[in-house]
Amino acid sequence: MQAEELISSAKRVIDAEIHGLEVLKQQFDDSFVQAVDMITRIKGRLIISGMGKSGHIGQKMAATLASTGTPAFFVHPGEASHGDLGMLTSDDLLLTISNSGESREMGDIISFSRRFGIPMIAITSNADSTMAKAADLTLLIPNKKTAPEACPLGLAPTTSTTTTLALGDALAVALIEQKGFSVEEFRDRHPGGKLGNVLLRAKDVMVTGDELPLVATDMPMSDALVVMTAKSWGCLGVVDENGVLIGIITDGDLRRHMTRNIIEQKAKDIMTAHPKTVISDILCVEALRIMNTKKITSLFVVDGEHKPIGLLHVHPLLMAGVA
Repeated sequence: MQAEELISSAKRVIDAEIHGLEVLKQQFDDSFVQAVDMITRIKGRLIISGMGKSGHIGQKMAATLASTGTPAFFVHPGEASHGDLGMLTSDDLLLTISNSGESREMGDIISFSRRFGIPMIAITSNADSTMAKAADLTLLIPNKKTAPEACPLGLAPTTSTTTTLALGDALAVALIEQKGFSVEEFRDRHPGGKLGNVLLRAKDVMVTGDELPLVATDMPMSDALVVMTAKSWGCLGVVDENGVLIGIITDGDLRRHMTRNIIEQKAKDIMTAHPKTVISDILCVEALRIMNTKKITSLFVVDGEHKPIGLLHVHPLLMAGVA
């Protein structure tokens, strides 16, 4: 095949799968609402099972749901028939996936759910299939007539797996919104890697307590410089008699006021008033953006009364992987 033919083939695949997604979009009805309600109300876990390509999609669905507040895991139907049925309890909900709805490998896990009263949702393109008829609720994906497979042979799961995956994502997002799943809860489930770093907040990284470089407005610079050197953050926060942050002294301020009598001056004479501050709940990536925009290396974190409760410095942020 020539390059143009290959590109044309690729575009046909995408067009076929886009068409499948459009058909799926039109099929959403009250059964989707019922499915979200059933999953929300379960006391146990959502158990997902499927064979072959449906199983691979099921594993991704389980991973997405588990990471977004819906306890879920995948059980392979073959392994289920050899002991893993013990993973299912009466508090769980079974979600089975089969395009045809007739995968014989699914028989044992479906029978087990029916025998022990475990509620079951089926995802299939065949409303008249054995699996659909056994289920308490069926979510239909487009069939081969309404959305043919992108495979030129009409055999390899392509459009059908794409629509199933999209349906799983739709369930996950609906459940996030239904449960009010928060960014903090999401980060708790993603502590590692770039995603966990991106979701860090100022309160997770900031310097606190005795490490804060703070001085009073009337402190002589001879003493303030000792504090600045001891704390080693390259800055000082200047607070008034009520503990409110009113200024900051940085290396730049020292250079601008470098005279023979600098050590005889007060902190208030050297400071830059009204420094840029942030709150403890700000995302670290946003704080780093502020630093880059303002061309500064530190930000004091203040409470509702503008009293300093922490300090963000660029070096700990970069060490934490926030960039």
